[in-house]
Amino acid sequence: MPKSYNSYFEPFIGGGALYFELKPQKAFINDYNSELTNLYSVVKHRPEELIEDLKLHENTAEYYYALRRLDREPNYKELSEHKRASRFIYLNKTGFNGLYRVNRAGENNVPFGRYKNPDIINQDNILKCSLLLKNTTITTGDFTLIKKHIKKGDFVYFDPPYVPVSPTSRFTAYTKAGFTQGDQYRLKELCDFIDSGGGYFLLSNSYTEFIIELYRDYKITTIEANRAINCKGEGRGKVKEVLIKNY
Repeated sequence: MPKSYNSYFEPFIGGGALYFELKPQKAFINDYNSELTNLYSVVKHRPEELIEDLKLHENTAEYYYALRRLDREPNYKELSEHKRASRFIYLNKTGFNGLYRVNRAGENNVPFGRYKNPDIINQDNILKCSLLLKNTTITTGDFTLIKKHIKKGDFVYFDPPYVPVSPTSRFTAYTKAGFTQGDQYRLKELCDFIDSGGGYFLLSNSYTEFIIELYRDYKITTIEANRAINCKGEGRGKVKEVLIKNY
């Protein structure tokens, strides 16, 4: 981490692990996944309604697949924001391996996880997250949205969909748009922009020749990270990743 910085930015917020660890006083978070950013917005503005709706869910396969099918319906967008947020948490907590994945139509296609006692309602955590999010700007869209907001001394953490390490590891389906090699080049251009303007960036990605060559002008550290999500048990465990920074 930089020794000090002004505003904190995370344009691929995902689960927000670093954001919630740092608890920044002033932050800007973004994601292309509108279901995810809707969840953060509801937690920020209407946590009590979310908590009450989470109490209504049932942990059965029949109920799970009925709720999952809602995004196939033409009137899905008419569902209230807190109902959509509640559905998002439910599917995450009861779906297989906590995975979030959509098809090309943007429809969730994760199978039922068959957990006996999933932690669907964590009321204390939701309320604490709501307090932190009060001073955070939440947007939905391309990661370049942050460009016009970044100033000298700001800090940006990038956790994009990783470059596949093999032809069979091409999972980038967090959104229907995916994340291409061209997007990786656009991300590098944004890092250059931040660096030239006196800002700080930290980026995590897979350990590949493409990434190492692309960011050769910056500081690259190789680490081992634990990965728990893989369709094959032997594919889980420690994998090489890189941390790239300009400070």
